[in-house]
Amino acid sequence: MTANHTAVSNPRASHAAEPSIGSLVADAHASFSTLLHGEIELAKLEVKASVKNAGTGAGMFAAAGLLLAFSLTFALIALAEGLVALHIWRWFAYLIVFGFLVMLAGILVAIGIRKVKRVRPPTQTIETTKDTVAALKQATSHQ
Repeated sequence: MTANHTAVSNPRASHAAEPSIGSLVADAHASFSTLLHGEIELAKLEVKASVKNAGTGAGMFAAAGLLLAFSLTFALIALAEGLVALHIWRWFAYLIVFGFLVMLAGILVAIGIRKVKRVRPPTQTIETTKDTVAALKQATSHQ
C-alpha cells in the first residue's frame, strides 16, 4: 500500500516517464516530414520509370511507322511490277500506280476539308465566360 500511496501522493513521479506535448508534436512533425519526403521520392522514382517507358514506347511506335512507310514504297513497286506481269507497259504500270496514289491523296484531302469545315468555336464556353466576366465587373462596381 505504500507504493500506491507514493504514486498517488507524488503525481510528478508517474508523469516523469511520459513525454511532454511539445516533444510529441515535434516527434509527430519529424515523422510526418520523413514520411512525406519518402512518399515524394517514391513518386519521383515511379514517374521517372513511367516516363522512361512511355518514351521508349513512343520511340518504338515511331520506328515502326518509319519502317511501314519504307515498306509501302516496296509494296507499290511490287504492285507496278505485277501490272507489268499482266503485259502492261512498264511505264504505264507505274503511271497507273502513281494515279492511284494521287486519287487516294485527293480523297483524303476531301475528307480532311469536310472535317475542318465542321470545326466550330466553343460558343457555350464563350457565352458563360462573358457572363462570368460581366458578373465580376458588376460585383466589383458595387463595392
